Amino acid sequence: MNEKLSILNGILGRYYRSNGEYLFQCPYCDHHKNKFSVNIEKNVYKCWICDARGKNVFRVIRKFGDFKQQERWKELSGNREDLADINFLFDKPKKDQKLEEILEMPESFNSLTRKSSNRSHKRALRYLSSRGIDKSDILKWKMGYCSSGQFEGRIIIPSFNRDGNLNYFIARTYAENYKRYLNPPVSRDIVFNELYVDFSEEVTIVEGVFDAIKAKNSIPILGSTIRETSKLFIRIVENDTPVLLALDPDASKKTEAIKKLFLKYGIEVRQVKYEDMRDLGEMSKKEVKTLSQNAPYAGDCDELLEAIASL
Repeated sequence: MNEKLSILNGILGRYYRSNGEYLFQCPYCDHHKNKFSVNIEKNVYKCWICDARGKNVFRVIRKFGDFKQQERWKELSGNREDLADINFLFDKPKKDQKLEEILEMPESFNSLTRKSSNRSHKRALRYLSSRGIDKSDILKWKMGYCSSGQFEGRIIIPSFNRDGNLNYFIARTYAENYKRYLNPPVSRDIVFNELYVDFSEEVTIVEGVFDAIKAKNSIPILGSTIRETSKLFIRIVENDTPVLLALDPDASKKTEAIKKLFLKYGIEVRQVKYEDMRDLGEMSKKEVKTLSQNAPYAGDCDELLEAIASL
C-alpha cells in the first residue's frame, strides 16, 4: 500500500490521513482544500466538493498519471488489467468501417416547433402528447413530421454528429402503419445526437429514442448492441465516461453483455433496477429520475461505495 500511496502522492500532491482514507486536493475540480478522499484498500474515491467518485482508483491513475505510474499501479494490483488494451482498441485497423454518411431531411419534413392548423401537424402532436412528450422535448430534439412522400404519417427525430451534420433520423409512425419504424438506409453505428452529449458526465444508455427523451444525458443504441468497435463504445472509453445502463427490462442478456464489456475496460457502470416491465419511454420523467438516482453500481459494491452513492 505504501508504494501505491507514493504513486498517488506523485500525481495528486500532498495529503493527510483520516482513519483509513487519504485526503488529497481534487484533480477534477482543483479545490484548494484536501477534499478528495481515497481508500486504497477498498479501491474507491470521492470528492466531497464536486462529487467526482468511483470504485476503481486506477481510473484516477489512468486519467492523471503518466505511463510509468499507470504500469506500476497495475503491477502492484497483481495484474496487467485489460485496460492496457485500450490503445489497441483505438489503433486497430477498421477495414470495414465506412465514412459516416451525411443526410438531408425528407423533402416533406415539417417542424413541430412551429404553430400550424394542418391536420397532420395536430395528429403528430397528439401522438407525442400521448407518450408524455411536451413542447420542451419537441424543441430540444428538433422533432417534426412528414405529411407526404415515403415518410408520410411519421414523427421525424433527427440525429446530429459532433460536427453538427445530420447523420441519421428516426421515423416513427403516428398513424398506426403496419411498420412502426421506417428509417434511412445508412449505418446505425453512430452516437445518436452526439452534438448534445456531454462525455464528461455519466451517460445513460437506453434502447430507443423515446427512452432517451425521458432520461438525462442519454444515448439510444437503436435496438442494436454495443461492440468494441462501435463508435459509441470508443467514445465512452476514450473519455473514461461513467455509464448508467437503462436498456428495456426484457433485455437482460443484452444488458449483461454490454455491462461486462464496459467493466473489462475499467468503465464505471451503474444499472437501473426496474420495479415492473415498463421501459423508460412508458414512464414519467420523475419516475425515470428516481430510478436513475437509485441505480446501484455494477459488480461488487462495498459498504463505503454504497454510503457514497446514497449521499
